Amino acid sequence: MLPNGWEKHPVGKICKSIVPGRNKPKKFDGEIPWVTTPDISGRYIPSSKQKNYISHAAAKDCGAKIVPRGAVVIAAVGELGLTALASEDLILNQQLHAFVCPDNINNEYLAYSLSSQKPYMDTVASKTTIPYMNKSNCESIPVLLPPLPEQRKIAIILSTWDKAIATTEKLIESSKQQKKALMQQLLTGKKRLVNPETGVPFSGDWDEVKLRDLGKCITGLTYSPGDVVDNGLLVLRSSNIQDSKITFLDKVFVSKVVKENTMTQVGDILICIRNGSRNLIGKSAYITDRAVGLTHGAFMTSFRGKYAEYVFQLFQTDQYYRQVYQNLGATINSINTSNLHRFKFLIPDNESEIFKIASVLTAADKEIEILKIKLSHLQKEKKALMQQLLTGKRRVKVEEELEVAN
Repeated sequence: MLPNGWEKHPVGKICKSIVPGRNKPKKFDGEIPWVTTPDISGRYIPSSKQKNYISHAAAKDCGAKIVPRGAVVIAAVGELGLTALASEDLILNQQLHAFVCPDNINNEYLAYSLSSQKPYMDTVASKTTIPYMNKSNCESIPVLLPPLPEQRKIAIILSTWDKAIATTEKLIESSKQQKKALMQQLLTGKKRLVNPETGVPFSGDWDEVKLRDLGKCITGLTYSPGDVVDNGLLVLRSSNIQDSKITFLDKVFVSKVVKENTMTQVGDILICIRNGSRNLIGKSAYITDRAVGLTHGAFMTSFRGKYAEYVFQLFQTDQYYRQVYQNLGATINSINTSNLHRFKFLIPDNESEIFKIASVLTAADKEIEILKIKLSHLQKEKKALMQQLLTGKRRVKVEEELEVAN
């Protein structure tokens, strides 16, 4: 049942559809943005990621179509549900599709409505390696359409969440960059912190050490598919490390008798030593609050030793990853623990400075984590609000700005 005054139509019936040309320009030396899916970042395009621009002559030569300012753009290949608004005239490559709204449809509202139809897009897309929607699929996407004033109000309400999300994302990125700069200074001795005991900056030499001087890597468990059970010992694999944190979205349990010292402990650092993706080798996570299980010996190891929080920070540096890539196998994306033990790092000769540096950088990580939690909450709130507002389950009072009626 549609809400009173609402209509439901395929988007191709109510908007003008623009299918991009198939040919790629020979030159990128003009003033018209040539937008591809990776160029889309945020709500409007062209974004800060925009790279290529073409001339009117080049557009004519390759049969490109001008997408006017205000058009709603969707991804027709790959990242279905990705939606953006054209803030100026532009040209799309063939992986995108555009709709031009008539006077009775608010383009901001349409963009929100189309982005909420990802489940529908997934059902009509061609089931190839990369999901693909043709012109007919794109134009068939259903849109629930309230009266124009209500469209505008819904768009205004949802945009407030978008602004809060964008602000939080910028804060996260800024905090990451600040922390990276702090690491470059503190973990090299270029900047010395104040010694709380003396009230003056730490002094003294820094020593080059090998990882084996600080502790050792502990080999985990090698198991076969027949060892996997519904409830047993938890095995940590590379999929359990996400963004330098341990996650438990993907759990595997085995029935094995193992030595006690092979179980992970609080203070251990998990390290991915083998993976199909080269970029994942070396990623790590620090166990902070509870021992969790075993590492998958063929793909993971756990480092246990002195100054664990400091060592974990070293594992986030460019110096660490340079050594990882220098020691990767020629044919297999892997490093072995013997190589890890030979990794070289600089550390202060004063333990108090080591602990102080680790404390400062850990505090920076916690601030970033708090922002990420805030971002996750905002995204969930927006999603829930979209489900209510874009279906009419929750109606807005058009006469009162930004007020949502029950």
